[in-house]
Amino acid sequence: MHPGAWWVWALALAVAASRTTNPLLLGLVIAVAGFVVAHRRTDAPWALAFRLYAYIGAVIVASRVLFRILIGGEDGGHVLFTLPTIPLPAAAAGITLLGPTSAEELLGGFYDGLRLAAIVLCVGAANALANPKRLLKAVPGALYELGTAVTVALSVAPQLVESVQRVRRARRLRAGHSRGFRFVKGIFVPVLADAMDRSLLLAAAMDSRGYGRRGSLAPRVRVLIAVCVLVGMIGVAVGVYGVLDGTSTWLGLPMLAAGLVVAGSGFVLGGRRVRRTAYRPDLWRLPETLVVLCGVGACALLFAAGPAGLYPTGLEWPSLPVLPVLSVLIGALPAWLAPRPVSLLEVAR
Repeated sequence: MHPGAWWVWALALAVAASRTTNPLLLGLVIAVAGFVVAHRRTDAPWALAFRLYAYIGAVIVASRVLFRILIGGEDGGHVLFTLPTIPLPAAAAGITLLGPTSAEELLGGFYDGLRLAAIVLCVGAANALANPKRLLKAVPGALYELGTAVTVALSVAPQLVESVQRVRRARRLRAGHSRGFRFVKGIFVPVLADAMDRSLLLAAAMDSRGYGRRGSLAPRVRVLIAVCVLVGMIGVAVGVYGVLDGTSTWLGLPMLAAGLVVAGSGFVLGGRRVRRTAYRPDLWRLPETLVVLCGVGACALLFAAGPAGLYPTGLEWPSLPVLPVLSVLIGALPAWLAPRPVSLLEVAR
């Protein structure tokens, strides 16, 4: 599978998750992402990072609920408990620490945290399914350095997970069963040393491959490339905001189209200053198209379903609309449409 297909599918699911605060639909989005990851991930190191993102999502939900308790205040709902109020100076007027906490506030924090956790898990699914190093080959030349930095940043979490598992496995083989601070120290120091070794190996590999070599371009052309890319990305950001907002006309699709045209021109011009070749470039075939259509179709159907049932309020049990449920379930089709990954053991055979 082309790694770009998995990223488009995951980002489309993340956009769909940002559309609603219904905990049932958000739980379905998380279940769909986990189902596809469980059936189509490989045994590569980056495929082990989905569990780490699940832990991060749980921390996000808990922190949002605790934040509502810390900075809340009674809003006329059903008060569950009351904590002592901490007075603040006059500069922080309007902010109340602790005090009464209502059930509506806790549910609101839980809904917001669950939505953010679903978005994070969608990104984690893309990290677990897509090879970040192969994704770098598809980055335009104008964003090659930025793409390299992003690729290295995205591979940090999978590499940390792999390092922790390798250190824990070595400790078990050496009968190391210490707990508490000794256990953390025994894990942290080897993982840090392994991260430093990986950084040095990456720097040596980049230097040996001539990273940073550029073609000869005039200074005016370099300025034009930078301006086109910057203005184009700003236009794309404003256009996406206008499309999601739905209340503006010229800030929506026209600004998005103009930003894409300007940014694309900068990418074409900037590709001339980076001379690199791709060994065995990834092909875009029918399975990649089907995976992208599943993600984009799920997102589009959820937006076309309307706001009914997407934003529960009060203490009533959230409803489960049929069309949004079907749209989210479309995102699970890549578990069958994508080709089965080949394990390292099968490659060795």
